[in-house]
Amino acid sequence: MLIGAHVDQTDPIAEAKARGASLVQFFLGDPQDYKGPEIAYAGGASGLRADAEAAGIDLYVHAPYIVNVATTNNRIRIPSRKLLQQHVDAAAEIGAKGLIVHGGHVNKADDPEKGFDNWRKAIEATDLKIPVLIENTAGGDNAMTRYLDRIGRVWDAISGAEQADMVGFCLDTCHAHAGGNALETVVADVLKITGRIDLVHCNDSRDEFDSGADRHASLGAGRIDPDLLAQVIRDADAPVVCETPGGAEQHQADFAWLRDRL
Repeated sequence: MLIGAHVDQTDPIAEAKARGASLVQFFLGDPQDYKGPEIAYAGGASGLRADAEAAGIDLYVHAPYIVNVATTNNRIRIPSRKLLQQHVDAAAEIGAKGLIVHGGHVNKADDPEKGFDNWRKAIEATDLKIPVLIENTAGGDNAMTRYLDRIGRVWDAISGAEQADMVGFCLDTCHAHAGGNALETVVADVLKITGRIDLVHCNDSRDEFDSGADRHASLGAGRIDPDLLAQVIRDADAPVVCETPGGAEQHQADFAWLRDRL
């Protein structure tokens, strides 16, 4: 099983080695800012790419949280598209396997169809040098990827785009649980819609099922049934990123917890 964690961007290679991880995920810059990606690694983008390849470590980049290409608000959607392209370019430069981006949302008074179509337009407008992995989210009645039917409508909308084959899916277990999607069937449900799961964010949840709260917990320390959480990972059969609390020691404990159950 390929397993790793979300880590600090300064030295992802050292972070991976400290955890005995075969992959890491990180931000390139401030996740709450429109400034654009920054490469904090001392060797720059080319150095990070070369060092990761030499160490056999796969890199994944998480796009800023503020990216919302679905919204009808031009002051958010247009900068979001620009930021998406910038992060695709930067992630490709370091040799990342994919760029994870949240599904976004529309405003309460908006027709959700506008959000689905805005996703199509974003895919068509972006030069996808690497796969963009759309992630399910935990909360919001007007979210594009909280509920399975909405995920289906996003996929329907982008399926006709020229680069549709470069769009994948990232399944977050905490988000699925908190979003009200049954973990017993979520892998089969998502595969029926998207045909693929490219990455799993394996996180326990501090909150109850369908709470809408995005609060991650260490594996086995939250509200998700341990056997069910392990079953999702087994069924998805994809690389795993733990976005759980703590540093290297806590992440190693999460890896061991999961491996024991698989």
